[in-house]
Amino acid sequence: VTTRRMMTDVLIALVPVVAWSIYLAPIPAIQQIAVCVATCCLTELLFAMARGKTFSLLDGSAAVTGIILAMSLPSTTSIYVAMIASTVAIAFGKMVFGGVGMNLFNPAMVGRAFVMLAFAAALGSPGYINAIDQKDMQRLDKVGAAPIQYAVATKDKKGNVEAISAATPLTANKQREAAAKKGKTAGFVTKIQSLIVGNHIGSLGEVSAIACLLGGLFLLIRRTAAWQIPLGVLIGAGLIAAILQMMNPDSPWTIGHELCSGALIFGAFFIATDPVSSPLTPKGRFIFGLGLGLLIMMIRKLSGYPEGVMFAVLLMNAVVPLINRWTIPAPFGAEKKA
Repeated sequence: VTTRRMMTDVLIALVPVVAWSIYLAPIPAIQQIAVCVATCCLTELLFAMARGKTFSLLDGSAAVTGIILAMSLPSTTSIYVAMIASTVAIAFGKMVFGGVGMNLFNPAMVGRAFVMLAFAAALGSPGYINAIDQKDMQRLDKVGAAPIQYAVATKDKKGNVEAISAATPLTANKQREAAAKKGKTAGFVTKIQSLIVGNHIGSLGEVSAIACLLGGLFLLIRRTAAWQIPLGVLIGAGLIAAILQMMNPDSPWTIGHELCSGALIFGAFFIATDPVSSPLTPKGRFIFGLGLGLLIMMIRKLSGYPEGVMFAVLLMNAVVPLINRWTIPAPFGAEKKA
């Protein structure tokens, strides 16, 4: 097993997710992927040259970081924001630790967290689609995309659509829950079919549960990703979702909505399974995934953020050394201590 083979497997697994994102938003998706991948590769090359070390981009790790980062951003992200996120991801998430295999945190999530905090205004409305024309409206309507179902359209004097705005499924549900506590009506609950197929608003990589599952299963079959991690994530998140549903059985937001919305499935298979920033032992991997799933739900329900995958991954990355220490397996034939 080589780094290049593992990165190649990840690139192949990302094909369904990338293909669906390009289908929904052709030009923005291609532009964002190209910017993130090019910036990640260039940053890694410059750092390696500055350190005077023999270096090659052929292992594919920089390209994987670029694509995962691009998938974690909304399609409307500005080019300069994507470039800054990519630079921070490689420079401060990877190269300062020593390069491939040395980083403590997931590089893509480091870059994503930086721009989310530094450019909150630019990333505050991920469901905003700008300068959409009539042909795009008809194409999205054919696949039943959420902008047609739930959006508020702004039209010019001639009746042409200038822009469409809508909330992501998690944001809309959070608005609905907050309004319900006050006895008011707001937000909406996205249909579970939309979450599974992938015709709703969100970041490029979180719109289709089916696409994420197809790529994730490929990684598991190839044994590039450890199955204990996504299993732990789904159990941890599903456990809290089940408790919440039992507490409020009349709620239209079900366990399926919780698991299929946001970046939970994408993060479980493509982000959390990073072999460098995840535990080494099978037991540790399950604990890591379980903690990740619990943290995602806690952030979603107890904070102002509707999504929690990014921060949950970074928090769990920080405790990976402790998890490794706690779950060291006993050598074969070793005597148990009294």
